[in-house]
Amino acid sequence: MTKRNITIVTLALLLSNAMSGLDGTIVNTALPAIIADLHGLRWMAWLVAVFLLGTAVSTLIWSKLGERVGNKTAYQLAAVFFVVGSLLQGIAPNMGFLILARGLAGIGNGGMISLPYIIYAELYPQPRRRMQVLGFVSASYSTATIIGPLVGGAIVDTLSWHWVFYLNVPIGLLSAVLIQVFYQTQARPRAVGKTDALGAGLMAVGLIALLCAIEFVGLAASWVVAVAAVIAVLAFAGLVRVERTAADPIIPGRLFQNRALVIDFALFTLIWGAFIGFLTYSPMWAQGLIGTTALIGGATQIPGSVTDFIGSEAVPGLRRFCSPHQVVMIGIAMLIISFVLMVGAGVQAPYWLLLVAAGFEGFGNGGCFNELQVKVQQDAALQDVPVATSFSFLLRMLSQTFTTAIFGLLVNRALLRGIAATHGRVTLAMMNKLSDSHSAGSLPQALMPQMRQILHSGLHNVMVLALVLMLIAAAINGWAQHLERVAA
Repeated sequence: MTKRNITIVTLALLLSNAMSGLDGTIVNTALPAIIADLHGLRWMAWLVAVFLLGTAVSTLIWSKLGERVGNKTAYQLAAVFFVVGSLLQGIAPNMGFLILARGLAGIGNGGMISLPYIIYAELYPQPRRRMQVLGFVSASYSTATIIGPLVGGAIVDTLSWHWVFYLNVPIGLLSAVLIQVFYQTQARPRAVGKTDALGAGLMAVGLIALLCAIEFVGLAASWVVAVAAVIAVLAFAGLVRVERTAADPIIPGRLFQNRALVIDFALFTLIWGAFIGFLTYSPMWAQGLIGTTALIGGATQIPGSVTDFIGSEAVPGLRRFCSPHQVVMIGIAMLIISFVLMVGAGVQAPYWLLLVAAGFEGFGNGGCFNELQVKVQQDAALQDVPVATSFSFLLRMLSQTFTTAIFGLLVNRALLRGIAATHGRVTLAMMNKLSDSHSAGSLPQALMPQMRQILHSGLHNVMVLALVLMLIAAAINGWAQHLERVAA
C-alpha cells in the first residue's frame, strides 16, 4: 500500500472509533428521554449492557473471521450489522424492540472497534509510530464524544430521541466504502484449522445467561435467576473443556501462561468496569438531581473527552521517563481522584463538580488505554497479536457489560427501597419522569427533594463500587511494578 492509501485507510478506521464515541455519548445523553418516553427506568441498564454484550460476544468471532476471509471483508460486514442495528433502533416502538436492535448494533460494533487495532498493527509495525497513531484514535474518539452530547442533547430537545440513532448510518457507510476502495492487501488469510464454532457458541450462551442472571435479580422469580446462573456455569465449563482440544480455539489457553499479558488483561477489566459507571450515570446525575436539560446533562462528558485526548497524547512523552506500569499508575491515580469526588458529592452537589470529576476521569482513561493497548501487543507472541488484541477488547466489553448490569442492580435496589419507604407517595412512574427535564415539570414539587434523594442513593452506590474497582487496579499495578523491580 502507498503512503496515501495507508493514510486514507487510517482515516476510515478512525471514523469507526469516532462512531463508537458518538454512539455512546449520544445514547447516554438520550437515555433519560428514552426512559421517560418508553417507561423503562428499571430496564435502563439493559440498553447499555446488551450493546456491550453484543460487542463482547462478537469481538473474538470477528477476529477469527478476519483470519479466514480477510480483515477488510470482516470489517465491512461488521459495518453492515452496525448500520442496520442503528436504523432499527431509530424506529423502535418499545423497550423490548430497542433492546434487541441495540444488541444487533453491538454485534457490529464488536468488529468495528477490534478489527482496526489488528489492522493498525499491520500498517504500523513500529511500536512508537503505532502509539502516535493511537493518539489520533483517542483524538477521534474524544472529538466524537465532545460533539455527541451537544448534538444528542440538541436533537432530544428539538426533535426526538429516535433521531440520535440515525447519525451513525452515513458515517458507517462512508467508512466501509473507503475501506473497500483504498485498503489493498496482497496477503491472503492464513490457513487455519476447523472453525471453533462450538467454542464460540458456548461462550455466547454463557455470557448471555450470566448477564440475564445478574439483570433478573429483583425483576424475576428466584428460580429464573437460578436457572440462568446454572446455564452460565454449564456453558463456561463446556467452553473450558472444548478449548483444550480445539484445533483453532476461540480463546487460546497459552494466553494465560503469559503473566505480563494476564496482568494487562486484569487492568483492562478493572479500569473499564469503573469507567463505564461515570460514562453512563453522569448525565443521569445532572438531569435527575440538578435538573439540567439533556444538552447540559450530556455536556458533563465534554471535559473528559478533552482530557482523554490529552492523557493519550501524553503517553509517548511519559514513556521517555517512566516504565509502562508507572504510566498506568498515573492514569489510575487520576481515575481514583475522579471517583473520590463523585463519592463525596451530595444530592445538592454543584454542576461544576461533575465537570472537574470528568476531567480527571478522561485523563486517566486516555493514558491507561494508550499504554495498555500497545503493551498487550508487545507482551503477546507475534502469532498471538490478533487474538490478544481482540481478547483485550473482549475483556473490556465484558467488564463494562457486567459492571453495568451490577450498577443497574444497585440503582434498582436503591429505587425500590426508597420508593417503599415513602408508603405510596412516590411511585416508579414518577421516578421515570424525574430523569427528563421535559417530564419532571409535571411532578409534585413538594416531593422533588425526596425523589432526588432516592435517585442519589442509587447513583452514590455506583460511584462507590467504581472507586473500589480502581483501588483494586492500583494494587495489582503496584504489584506488577514490584515484580519488574525484582526481575531487574
